[in-house]
Amino acid sequence: MITDRTVVVACLENELKSWPAWSANTPDHKEIVKKMVDEITSLFAPWNPELVLNGHSGGGRFIFNYLDAHEQIPGSVVRIAFLDSNYGWEDDRYGPKIVSWLRSGRNRYLCTLAYNDSVVVYNGKLLVSPEGGTWYRSRKMNDYLSASFRLKRYERDSLIWYSSRDRRIVFIFKPNPEGKILHTQQVEYNGFVHSMLSGTRLEQRGYRYFGMRAYQDLISDTVTLPIRRLNIPPRDHSSVTGSEFMKRINDLSREEREKEIYREVASGNIPGFLRETVTLRAVFHDLNDIPHMLEYEVMPDYLAIGSDDDYCRIPMSPGTARRLADLFGASLLTAKLSDHIWSVAEVKPEPFFYRPVGNENEKAAKFFEHNEQIERQLADAGWRPGQLVAGIKKDVIISSHIADRPDRVVIYGWHRPDGSPIQPVYSGHIWWYVDYSHGIRFMNAQVLVDGSPVKVSDLLKDPVLFRIVTDEENPLRLSFYPENMIL
Repeated sequence: MITDRTVVVACLENELKSWPAWSANTPDHKEIVKKMVDEITSLFAPWNPELVLNGHSGGGRFIFNYLDAHEQIPGSVVRIAFLDSNYGWEDDRYGPKIVSWLRSGRNRYLCTLAYNDSVVVYNGKLLVSPEGGTWYRSRKMNDYLSASFRLKRYERDSLIWYSSRDRRIVFIFKPNPEGKILHTQQVEYNGFVHSMLSGTRLEQRGYRYFGMRAYQDLISDTVTLPIRRLNIPPRDHSSVTGSEFMKRINDLSREEREKEIYREVASGNIPGFLRETVTLRAVFHDLNDIPHMLEYEVMPDYLAIGSDDDYCRIPMSPGTARRLADLFGASLLTAKLSDHIWSVAEVKPEPFFYRPVGNENEKAAKFFEHNEQIERQLADAGWRPGQLVAGIKKDVIISSHIADRPDRVVIYGWHRPDGSPIQPVYSGHIWWYVDYSHGIRFMNAQVLVDGSPVKVSDLLKDPVLFRIVTDEENPLRLSFYPENMIL
């Protein structure tokens, strides 16, 4: 239906599974709701997003909480929809805000759907009080707005419609002579679809409100859940390139260099091809030798700073890597997963190393030199950005060594062409030690085990399942580097 824009639906719930109950038990509910909406919207700020407030059932309370948090409804809100959910409507409290908002622009849409819940009897009692249901509240809301806007009444398809001439405002009432509970059917029978399209050129095209499901063929026949995406901000076009950044940090102290690395990566200044994670699947056994299907997502290459055309793979301390992982919803690898990645990688250049001369290998100039060498090797191998590559860096990993030696960095890998690692699991370096050979490859912190989502950190602590992702003898007490590893 909608082909000229991307629609992102954020479904929100609370621990009480009821927005009215949550609001009653949360003194600062208005501020929290406002913050939630603002934070979600900010994720898409570069695309100048339009905001739709849409709620079913108790979700109407969430909308009213958001309205309560503002003196005026923000201009970014272009549509408000109540799907049998405006139980909390009050003329004096919300009426003036809604009227002012509707008058503020021609791209303001209000859609309200309700059925006659006042006649429903459940377990021998009326389902709602005479003035407590959405049938009553929607009529009050309709009466209030009719004083400011001309709403035409007509009947169609067993529904009573009230609509403004430009169709930006619509109330649809479903009579209920049989006294049925139609609460969920209003969503099921294309209610959500209609609430998003009412008043537009797509209204009632390819679907009918309270008709057969228009989306039936789109319903998946599996219950496998997708792994959520990494939360990496979009790259600003004004960000420095990789070569520019490396020049900038060339003469900085170790402390200042780490700060600059964090600032650039946290802002989203990484190549586009690193954002498209590669999904890997393998059968691994738990401690009881029971096989499980593991599905996990990894960056196709090591973390780099810059654009697709000009980037540099950037070594960093485990403390900086941990902060970035937390920010992105990511995790470092284990040695077992490092091995698996190498085994399935599309491109596997032979490791290239430099002899140690003083501390030259710890300097930014050597990082850049090694990156240039890797690029030459990859070009010779016919590599394309986005292909899974391995064998070019040692992995900074998570391991039981973190708990045993919390002041050290743990490294592993740099696989030879025969698959054997040049670097066995090693925790001999102090935590702030970084050289050109170190690489940071993030995986998604959420994986699927037999189709069910689970956090890597929880998996590593499990007394039986930990073996799926690590070959160590015992579960990991710590699956991340300490927070105090900040220079």
